[in-house]
Amino acid sequence: MFFALTDEQRALGETVRDFLNDRFDLSAVRAVFENVDGDGHPPELWKAVGEQGWLAVCIPESADGLGLGILDAQVVARALGAGVTPGPWLPTVLAGEAVRLAGSDAQRAELLPRIAEGELVATVALRGAGKPYEAGGVAVVASPVSEEPPPGSGAARLTGAASPVEYLGIAELVVVAATETGPATAAGSGSGPEVGLYLVDPAAPGVTVTALRSYDGTTRLAALDLDGAAATRLPGSSTAVYEDLLRRGAVLTAADLAGIAREALTRTVRYDQERIQFGRAVGSFQALKHQLADLHVAVTMAEHAVMYAAYAIDADLDDLLLAVAVAKAKASQTARDVTGTMIQYHGGIGYTWEHDAHFFYKRARRLYGAFGDPPAHLERIAALTVDTV
Repeated sequence: MFFALTDEQRALGETVRDFLNDRFDLSAVRAVFENVDGDGHPPELWKAVGEQGWLAVCIPESADGLGLGILDAQVVARALGAGVTPGPWLPTVLAGEAVRLAGSDAQRAELLPRIAEGELVATVALRGAGKPYEAGGVAVVASPVSEEPPPGSGAARLTGAASPVEYLGIAELVVVAATETGPATAAGSGSGPEVGLYLVDPAAPGVTVTALRSYDGTTRLAALDLDGAAATRLPGSSTAVYEDLLRRGAVLTAADLAGIAREALTRTVRYDQERIQFGRAVGSFQALKHQLADLHVAVTMAEHAVMYAAYAIDADLDDLLLAVAVAKAKASQTARDVTGTMIQYHGGIGYTWEHDAHFFYKRARRLYGAFGDPPAHLERIAALTVDTV
């Protein structure tokens, strides 16, 4: 089977990369990175993100979206990773996916067009601090509201915490995962409590947002604490939908990592072709050539693993669980290795703050564990393969 992106998908990726090169290059990234007290959300960039349709990829055409899939969205994510681009694109897209997958008709009609146009910054709070990306890692509990509106309406009170949450400080809407109790929630299945997805206004009473410092200046993080905060349930949500959302987040994060890895490798090869030592370009030295060749193979494998995992989600293939685990594990490991090599192969300058190499390294290290680190995904791979023999 031959598998590749379509001409339209490749054109989408080129459009994103060209825009970033022309209008938001690494000098603009540095300005965000070094402004540690800023919100990490350049308004001119976000306006362009909405206008270019990058937020609308997975939103249905009926809600002013493009009606495409995760395979198309990962093209955008990869280009944003290559540009180490700041901003709440990923958490907003995931919030949109939660509404699309589990929201009522009214919720979709109200929220999805606003997300598609960039009018609404949203984020997702899917696990407790230090907890795994799975149902057992949810640290918020939903309790039904006993007074008006009546039980069954989707109204609930949330108590607990989630951390870290991307761009919580500027979000106007948060999709919160919570374990459910009481009759107001949909009946679950399985041995554990059901996980539901809830819409929360971060400015509402009972919601506390605490900014967190991050070594990666291309994002902004915060902790979410809920003390009886009012929330509205996405009526189609369930543990299965929650897990689906985690898989989508893992693939888009893996795509970002693949983009980081490819750009870091490209910049390293270019530099080592130009840097002269002992009268020769250092890139001609055998030890460097062999390692760079190995890294090129690893990056290519990561890119294809991500593409296949995205396709597996869109097509609901039987092996989608395995495909997602392979993609996230491979992309995390490869981006870590390539960005570390980037610093080393740029010599002394690669270790300096003034050079751009640390942007790629720090973003790769942050995303290494997002939506599951390689050990967690390798365990899942073993469970899906070796343990079934």
